[in-house]
Amino acid sequence: MTGWSIRKRVTLCAFALLLAVPCRGEQTSNPQEQTKLEEVRKMVKNIHWLSHSSFRIEAGGKVIYIDPWQLGDGPKADLILITHDHGDHCSPEDVEKIRKEGTATVTVASAAEKLPDPITVVKPGDELTVQGVAIQAVAAYNVNKFRSPGVLFHPKEASNVGFVITVEGQRIYHAGDTDVIPEMASIKTDIALLPVSGKYVMTAEEAVEAVASIKPKIAIPMHVGRGIGAREDAERFKEKASVPVEVLPIESQ
Repeated sequence: MTGWSIRKRVTLCAFALLLAVPCRGEQTSNPQEQTKLEEVRKMVKNIHWLSHSSFRIEAGGKVIYIDPWQLGDGPKADLILITHDHGDHCSPEDVEKIRKEGTATVTVASAAEKLPDPITVVKPGDELTVQGVAIQAVAAYNVNKFRSPGVLFHPKEASNVGFVITVEGQRIYHAGDTDVIPEMASIKTDIALLPVSGKYVMTAEEAVEAVASIKPKIAIPMHVGRGIGAREDAERFKEKASVPVEVLPIESQ
């Protein structure tokens, strides 16, 4: 075989290998992965964004609220999760609207002081099951968003949390008020609800870094609306993220 023929065959083989490598953002050809992605997309339909960081999730026969705030009329809660004590996340008035006999509330100690019993108090690292829902409390804090020089809006010492819950076999991560933090690398989730406004929390660009670390199947932006951030932040996150992003409509409850 001539030298030219050898070089030609090597070039053709290299080109064939290049074609076999999927481009970034392409859907996987793995049938199991495709099935999992479709299951996750179905779960997204059960997630209702109530503006800002407030969500209602209806799945597994349960109604779950996370950080309920400025709610209208809506279904009563089986489970209420509150990430920290700030008024736009911990609203006693809104908790009262959605409580019924048997409603369980899970939150951090500083927020529990503002709310009626019964309450289960958690801190980062705790794992528990409430109302049949598996719950993992994870760290949430700022590293570069300051109230005043040297004073963070959400310091690590406050022990605020995000939550990873498991319903119908799907893991949903609500990040709470946070920046990109090292603990995110150990979070395993199918759906990630991430702040993107940059006001007290991650910017859209920082949220892009977060999904690169967490690697969810789908991400949903939050912490925009009602005067904090804008939908443009959510759209910018969607444009730049390395995973599929669903920008949910804001529902009135």
